[in-house]
Amino acid sequence: MNILHSKIYGQEKNGTPLLVFHGLFGMLDNWGSFGKEFGELFPTHILDLRNHGKSFHSDEMNHQVLAEDILNYMNFHGIEKANLLGHSLGGKAVMTFAISFPEKVEKLIVVDIAPKAYPPHHQGIIKALQSVNFNEVNSRQEVEEVLQQYIPEKSVIQFLTKNLYWTEDKKLNWRFNLTTLSEKYTEFVSNAIKFGKFEGETLFIAGAKSNYILPQDGLLLRQQFPKYQLITIDNAGHWVQAENPKDFNEAVKNFLSKSEF
Repeated sequence: MNILHSKIYGQEKNGTPLLVFHGLFGMLDNWGSFGKEFGELFPTHILDLRNHGKSFHSDEMNHQVLAEDILNYMNFHGIEKANLLGHSLGGKAVMTFAISFPEKVEKLIVVDIAPKAYPPHHQGIIKALQSVNFNEVNSRQEVEEVLQQYIPEKSVIQFLTKNLYWTEDKKLNWRFNLTTLSEKYTEFVSNAIKFGKFEGETLFIAGAKSNYILPQDGLLLRQQFPKYQLITIDNAGHWVQAENPKDFNEAVKNFLSKSEF
């Protein structure tokens, strides 16, 4: 059985562990400072999803297998019950997990994603990533130059190039499994999460400058997560935790420390 790769902060602490999952093309390193801060409070596990970071590569990629990966990880580490936090694709993974295995979830935090299907919207990024020929580029700078032809935002390029690493035969490559992520894209982006309900306390966190969670999504959120609340973080787009970490971390701490609504 393949177990997800993780970094654990505050392993010696008491309290319900917090498991944190990044979004598409992300990796656990994106959450390092968050992990350090929250590891002061309780055990905080920052994980690489399958086909990302240092976790295993697989041809399968859908919400249900991502949820089963979380279950396998919790069983492997002897975690009976956890608080779960997921951003974007990681949010869809934790929502599916909470509906599939509600007894394993204390509280759920979903960052800037709703349980609905989204139209494909990463085609430009996928095309940019596929256009990098690793037989021809010899430096990160050269990879950035290729990406700049397709992607105007410097911050997105920086986010993507964090995934570069040197292979054993001294070539650069992506840590994520670009083949599976591009081939199975519609299975995890253009699909809603499975129908069902999680009755536990749930916090949705939206970026004020993002359109991933819309006002009209409220009914859908209530149907599947009846005990939900929604917080909008100012001065932040889709990468809420990176764009306004102070307000984001405060919202997460408040929600986890409250015994009830």
